[in-house]
Amino acid sequence: MTALGFLYPGHSAEDDYPRIEQLLGSDIRVDLVHTDIGEGAHRVDALRQLGAPERLAAGVEQLRLAGAEAVVWACTSGGFVHGWQGAHEQVRALARSAGMPASSTSFGFVHAAKEIGAARVAVGATYPDDIAGLFAEFLRAGGVEVTALRGSGVVSAAEVGTWGEAQVLALARDADTPDADAVLLPDTALHTAAHLPALEEALGKPVLTANQVTVWEALRLTDRRVNAPSLGALFVREPIVQV
Repeated sequence: MTALGFLYPGHSAEDDYPRIEQLLGSDIRVDLVHTDIGEGAHRVDALRQLGAPERLAAGVEQLRLAGAEAVVWACTSGGFVHGWQGAHEQVRALARSAGMPASSTSFGFVHAAKEIGAARVAVGATYPDDIAGLFAEFLRAGGVEVTALRGSGVVSAAEVGTWGEAQVLALARDADTPDADAVLLPDTALHTAAHLPALEEALGKPVLTANQVTVWEALRLTDRRVNAPSLGALFVREPIVQV
């Protein structure tokens, strides 16, 4: 059994996590702790406070008691808004307070893009344009080229959590460009776990979504790979054989 820990802000699309746990179909347990969301707005000042060290540290004791082997800050914008170096400092502080390996969804996107060989990506963001632009800067800092960027102007996670499959598919299609190796949808408030096969079939290329990437990043931290095609191209690598 591998126990994965997640710190998730507020309540929007947290039901993606038990769904992903079920789709993994393996000896993987997903433990999720909700953190204080504060204002919950897609603004730089609010997002910086969302991932403040004291807010993240407040949830780690519950994950330790649950036996988590790694923890991921399950909030893309609450990571990349600090910039490349600031996001590194954020996860280092989280690792120290948790006493286990730590990362964030933002770094998960960079690592996942490289895992599938996507050097160039298109981004379909629910965020306002200025926040979406900070995500593109973060990706570029991580060595991933952004071919196109589409913001949607949504100012709250609560609104994003109400989007259905048709809206998610429209966002991905609007963002896609022919020269993109993959399409990225970077909001953990967006329900995507049930839509990954349809998204990839419609676009004809890999699609990386926030909650999918977050769980994959936790598996990476624990040196686990799981072959789960229903979770998209990111999960169709052959599992590591442990001797």
